[in-house]
Amino acid sequence: MTLKILCLSNGHGEDAIACSIFQELQKYPLPPGLAALPIVGEGQAYSKIADLSIIGPRQRMPSGGFIYMDGKQLWRDVKGGLLKVTFAQLKALRYWISYETKLGNQVVILAVGDIVPLLFAWFSGAPYVFLGTAKSEYLLRDETEQLPPKSWIESFLLWSGSVYFPWERWLMSRGKCRGVLARDELTTEILRKKFIRAYSLGNPMMDGVELESAVLSVYHSDAQMLRMQGQITITLLPGSRSPEAYANWEIIIQAVTGLLETFPQQKFVFLAAIAPNLDLEAFSTLLKSYHWRAERDIKTQTQSSILQLPTDNPQPTFFSGEGSIHFPLKFISQNRNASMILNQQAFPEFVHRGDLAIAMAGTATEQFVGLGKPAIAIPGNGPQFTLAFAEAQSRLLGISLILVKNPQEVAGAVQSLLENSEQRELIAQNGIRRMGKSGAAQRIANFLMDLNWV
Repeated sequence: MTLKILCLSNGHGEDAIACSIFQELQKYPLPPGLAALPIVGEGQAYSKIADLSIIGPRQRMPSGGFIYMDGKQLWRDVKGGLLKVTFAQLKALRYWISYETKLGNQVVILAVGDIVPLLFAWFSGAPYVFLGTAKSEYLLRDETEQLPPKSWIESFLLWSGSVYFPWERWLMSRGKCRGVLARDELTTEILRKKFIRAYSLGNPMMDGVELESAVLSVYHSDAQMLRMQGQITITLLPGSRSPEAYANWEIIIQAVTGLLETFPQQKFVFLAAIAPNLDLEAFSTLLKSYHWRAERDIKTQTQSSILQLPTDNPQPTFFSGEGSIHFPLKFISQNRNASMILNQQAFPEFVHRGDLAIAMAGTATEQFVGLGKPAIAIPGNGPQFTLAFAEAQSRLLGISLILVKNPQEVAGAVQSLLENSEQRELIAQNGIRRMGKSGAAQRIANFLMDLNWV
């Protein structure tokens, strides 16, 4: 009997998490057969997994999967064919399970995301494991007390005793559900009190920002962080969804402009992590309109992205030459006290190098905070990074995410961080505690292989 694992995921971030687990599963001497059903979007992340079967129809929806943020987005998706695609996906799911079962294979489901893949998994009739990436008890409480509810929904969840609704917990408590993998220890503890088989194996999001141990050792708590002397390095995270990311970029550049005006003598390096699917030219054009001057392209002889660590400098340094990062675009500010580098292939290096981030992203912001660093968030117009999303993310990440109302307030937030070393130390501890350590994908793969599915 061959083990076949089908992953149900509903978003680009969830697809990427599933891929990290699949890559670990493929390292086994006798790896299981792998298949995926990307419920939202086209599932492009799965293209890097060899010998993977994609089942069911795929279609990009107008909301990009963020229908829970706005009822209007749900209606747009319905008009865009959401119901038709959903029914076709459910039909394909049942057909695939029936076909593989007739061949004598052991079919199991890994549901990654929120209630949508969880509901699909229950509907399938096959045994399943749920990896909950969307919810954490930190949205409602911290280790010591409940947070003040901001809506009747939060009041209801606090009354029910969990960030998960009763119907979500019902799906988790079914006999076919062999385990719930919560994203942090606090959520695991609460689910266990509800008699759900919950496990804390870490958050696979942090596997996406791993670097060599020599690089990681440079970044410990507060030792190198936000020095008043020398340059301050700020990572810019505009998000990955088009066209929203372009609108976010202008808001971020307005914040950067305010920083340069507030600290005219301070040297800054801005590292803009631009998603590969976006048009880099649009980002550079906007920079030029804000009077940034482009330098000539810096090219290298290698395709590898390596962060160089000179022995006489505790801070990592980027340079042109063999083994260094290829910077497609580099800009200098009008007063020449700041430089900005845009790159679509250096996300892990950029989040490790940054002392802090100006962020309007989902997963990327959480990954940055998970390294023990502060992020300053500015609400945008959505559909993802709205005020409601930013407030929820702020509750999720606690003191590590500083939420401001507009780009003009970013400079004040940076000033506060520079002046408060105790706050920075608490932020470092908080981020690592809430997001966990890397290596979760391997632990989850081992859990799936060791589980008694029969």
